[in-house]
Amino acid sequence: MKIFKIFIVVLLFSFSLTINLKADSEKMALGLEVYNNKAMCGTCHILKAAASEGDIGPNLDSLKPLEEQVRAVVTEGLGVMPAFGEEGLLTSEEIDAVSYYVANSSGK
Repeated sequence: MKIFKIFIVVLLFSFSLTINLKADSEKMALGLEVYNNKAMCGTCHILKAAASEGDIGPNLDSLKPLEEQVRAVVTEGLGVMPAFGEEGLLTSEEIDAVSYYVANSSGK
């Protein structure tokens, strides 16, 4: 009976992990789509994972920003970078996804 309980706990943990990995994968895919196409971040930024070689904004691979930092700058803008959160240029889901993508892809 004890082995059965352990098996159930492991099974539930594995199922939860699988769901989280799928959600992370989907968020990364949306983030890449926003980065490369909708927001066209690669026009200004270098990010090897996205095959972008922009030369106006900071090199994201060198900067290695945290997700919260990316979210704030994408939402509010900074310097010549526009505020993508204003006027609905990007949805909050898209901002979350591109922030997650950049933070988890930079320096790789």
